[in-house]
Amino acid sequence: MNNHIARPPHNAGMMLETPFHPRISAANSVQSWYDWKGYISPERFEQVDFEYFAIRNTTAVFDLCPMTKYLIEGPDAEAFLNRLFTRDVRKIREGRVGYGIWCDDAGQVQDDGTLFHVSKGRYRLCSQERCLDWLHWSALDFDVSITEETASVAALAVQGPTSCATLRAMGLAGIETLKPFELRHYPFQGGELMVSRTGFTGDLGYEVWTSTELALALWDALFAAGEPYLIRPIGTTALNIARIEAGFIMAGIDFVPAEQTIRHGRSRSPLELGLDWLVDFEKGQFTGRRALLEERARGSRYRFVRLDVDGNKPAVNSFIFGAGQREVVGTVTSAVWCPTAKCNVAMASLDMPHGQPGEELWAEIYSMRELKWTRSMARARVLEKPVFEPARRRQTPAPMF
Repeated sequence: MNNHIARPPHNAGMMLETPFHPRISAANSVQSWYDWKGYISPERFEQVDFEYFAIRNTTAVFDLCPMTKYLIEGPDAEAFLNRLFTRDVRKIREGRVGYGIWCDDAGQVQDDGTLFHVSKGRYRLCSQERCLDWLHWSALDFDVSITEETASVAALAVQGPTSCATLRAMGLAGIETLKPFELRHYPFQGGELMVSRTGFTGDLGYEVWTSTELALALWDALFAAGEPYLIRPIGTTALNIARIEAGFIMAGIDFVPAEQTIRHGRSRSPLELGLDWLVDFEKGQFTGRRALLEERARGSRYRFVRLDVDGNKPAVNSFIFGAGQREVVGTVTSAVWCPTAKCNVAMASLDMPHGQPGEELWAEIYSMRELKWTRSMARARVLEKPVFEPARRRQTPAPMF
């Protein structure tokens, strides 16, 4: 087993800059920043409304560089990943991308992420959390090489109805035929772009990957091509609205990665996060399988749900009460007013057996009105599916708006 560690350079007391930072800093008129895994990243560039509606109406561009990235390759790469992931990695064919999760021995979710099957025996794993030590421990006795490539790969999420038209105008011929969760390689200024039809917005969209040396050239070419399509850079605030509207969960917000929990019982299993569709008990052994089989037999502690909340005040950090409004049955993990779906959406972890589709609950919401905090109880209904699922997200060929 050969495990290589290539960490980004770090200066004490300073945050790291992504390869796109010169363009991002120049475009950020309000200089609103946050710390994303040690990198300085934009919360917003100007008004969040403009950025959100770029996602839903034109082309929005988000810098993905701080996302943790690992190159996993070698004769046992597939076998190793199939032991690590709860889903059957063998079904993620070459040239495809798969969403997946991995657990500890107790069946608790360590993290979720996307796995890119770049070529035979060669994969790229992208995740929110850093998990290099866990990958090393899991790779014992497998002939694989694991290289952290966070600092050497530049990536942009290109999302929205005109994203396909923008990429085609940039010269990516045939991009409209790329199916959801497929990837393709294109030559670019002496190097290469890897383009995947993936994203975190629930809309038509792509992610574009290249070397850091070509990052600024990629940015310039993309924005020149996208100008007629009203292209706009976006920060994490707008992206967060879109991902909640689409019903996507996020590590560190909607669940605590098992490796980071301090208090017993604060982590969640995939069955408790509504991710049971990612667990394949028939594929053979994987980390956490025995614990998950036991949980399936005895029942789970929690159920993760999406809620449609009355009113227009987001139920941020709210307690969820049962029908009688006397018993707390859960807590909200994410909440937002969804501008496109025109509804007040929350995601919550509920105590079993609560959370059946259609069940009516109550959200305790605190909001400030003219310097006075007001408490209100808003009716909340359990949803069966996300509130925003446009046909264009999966349509192939992709529409050319």
